[in-house]
Amino acid sequence: MKKCFLLSAVVLTGIFVGCSKDNLEPEKNYFASWNPCEALTALTEYVTDVTDSRSSNYIKEEDRIATFDMDGTFVGELYPSYFEYNLLEYRVLDDPSYKDKAPEDVKEAAQAIRDFVRNGKKLPDGFDMIHARAAAKAYAGMTVAEFDAYVKAYAAKPANGFTGMTYGRSFYEPMLEVFDYLKDHGFTYYVVSGSDRFICRALVSAIGIAPNRVIGMDVTLTSSSQGEDAGVNYTMGSDEDLVRTDELIIKNLKTNKVLQITQEIGKVPVLSFGNSGGDAAMHNFCLGNSLKSAAFMLIADDDERDHANREKALALGSQWKEAGYHVISMRDDFRTIYGTGVKKVDFTF
Repeated sequence: MKKCFLLSAVVLTGIFVGCSKDNLEPEKNYFASWNPCEALTALTEYVTDVTDSRSSNYIKEEDRIATFDMDGTFVGELYPSYFEYNLLEYRVLDDPSYKDKAPEDVKEAAQAIRDFVRNGKKLPDGFDMIHARAAAKAYAGMTVAEFDAYVKAYAAKPANGFTGMTYGRSFYEPMLEVFDYLKDHGFTYYVVSGSDRFICRALVSAIGIAPNRVIGMDVTLTSSSQGEDAGVNYTMGSDEDLVRTDELIIKNLKTNKVLQITQEIGKVPVLSFGNSGGDAAMHNFCLGNSLKSAAFMLIADDDERDHANREKALALGSQWKEAGYHVISMRDDFRTIYGTGVKKVDFTF
């Protein structure tokens, strides 16, 4: 039997009838894709408290900052690996316009991904950085617009391991409802991902998240006619394009997420959402806020509707609870993951 943590009409009222930030107007049902659960109760009770001007925990709108990891937090990552890993594998090993041009280390990184997803071979130690450096090289020379179009073209392909869904539409429906709920309660949310910033921008544009609210892995850009001149010494013309280089600036994981949040947002978030150890630093940064705060971790424990390792997910769930995070169970808490018409099937290669 699925867990149910809502035991009183008062709590149910807070979620489904509720009141606006000053408890004056009826509130719509934001959470049609959720089952009643501890995490949802925690979120709605938190938002009700901090948006009530009479509460001692009231937070002004300009300080209502929420940060969200992307892969595995509101975008699927189990098909059979991260979108950006799948994209690099395709680019280097299958794309006829590039596969014969890839440097050897880039080919090795792409082959490691292929061996992992097809044969279950463990990725090399430190693969986050191996991939980041390889990806920087693989897309170097593309203009920002060309790369955006390239990502979106791949995103339009059917998602491996599912029917009725493309990579570009693999959003967790319940988490999209969280976005709507927070927006209507005066929160500004940011995507803070380990994936390439421009990949993230291309994917989340479909759900209306603006480019300036996306933080991710970065490479150096240059003007198309800049040559070897430093940007401080060169004046770009109106007819020039911005081009990706092979110089990696930052892999946006762990404490790097905190550093980038501080650099780009300039405020400590009061809400943080993630799904892995790469998000723990961001959560801890949030929970250190002097304002009331909360952090949430999703666990991929649904092996019927998604390609999940339930045993591993449950172990992580226990770890996250001990760390002081609210745990969202995709199996127990989500009525649907990807929406109607999407079905898990075997991977094909």
